[in-house]
Amino acid sequence: MPLGIPPKYTVYGVIGFAVSFCGAIKYYSRGSKYKGKKNCLGKTFIVTGANSGIGRETAFNFAKEGGRVILACRDMEKCAAAKKEIINFTYNVQVICKKLDLASIKSIRQFAEEINKEETHVDVLVNNAGVMRCPETLTKDGIEMHLGVNHLGHFLLTNLLIEKLKGSVPSRVINVTCSAFVNGKINFKDLNSEDSYEEGVAYSQSKLALMLFTRELSKKLQGTGITVNAVHPGMSKTAIMRHTRLYNSKISSFFFWPIHFFVFKSVDRAAQTVLFAALDPSLQDVSGKYFSDCEEKEISENALNDEDAKRLWLTSEKWTRLT
Repeated sequence: MPLGIPPKYTVYGVIGFAVSFCGAIKYYSRGSKYKGKKNCLGKTFIVTGANSGIGRETAFNFAKEGGRVILACRDMEKCAAAKKEIINFTYNVQVICKKLDLASIKSIRQFAEEINKEETHVDVLVNNAGVMRCPETLTKDGIEMHLGVNHLGHFLLTNLLIEKLKGSVPSRVINVTCSAFVNGKINFKDLNSEDSYEEGVAYSQSKLALMLFTRELSKKLQGTGITVNAVHPGMSKTAIMRHTRLYNSKISSFFFWPIHFFVFKSVDRAAQTVLFAALDPSLQDVSGKYFSDCEEKEISENALNDEDAKRLWLTSEKWTRLT
């Protein structure tokens, strides 16, 4: 201890340094905030899974800036509540609820048919809905739930809305993925996880599939005026984590609260990169890229496998009965 400094002041100094250090970590981990242009007037946005979490926050921001927002949700009661909340805060009555169950090919086709018939244009499609580490479950069409909802549901939806997006160029498709794709592997020998199932493996595979879909679709749409990009919003404690121990267990929440406090983003901050990818003028001609914290990031080698991307596309067409 330095001479002449009372012990209590040394303790105060240590505490002050610790508080400042923790504050700096929290400030850094909360992520970037999109500060660019948010011109949504005259534009129509579709956000899947918009009744809660990042989807609702994204839809709220679109509505706040004057956009026409279609909330595409499975639970219509929760969708109606989200719609009411968004309208009350934004005073924008152009917020519409539409039934969409991504675990049902029939529901996806019905939704797309309504959109193609009723909407004059669709400027931005945000494929946000998803499931995470859920128990072994099948969609209504017999597809493993992670693969069915996170990838195949959005694969079919996007393809069914392509002509509407082409009629609205420049238009954008935003696929909300997760950094878990880095550890993913497309197991073509057991794509539906019938031989073995582990929720973390299935989740990572589905997010890698979404990344491969992003790049392959961007190639197919070159020169059309439609861009397709993927976004990692960051970790945020939303309803998608309902199957994890951190979300359900009070004991786990207690012991892991430092991780939650320092690493997890608020829902508002988690939505910022989605807004950046959907609205920033500098990205009008940028496609097939991956963004996090409002900037482009490198794509891992497993997501750059063109052979896997083409094979997955053909399999996805077959499983969703697209062709």
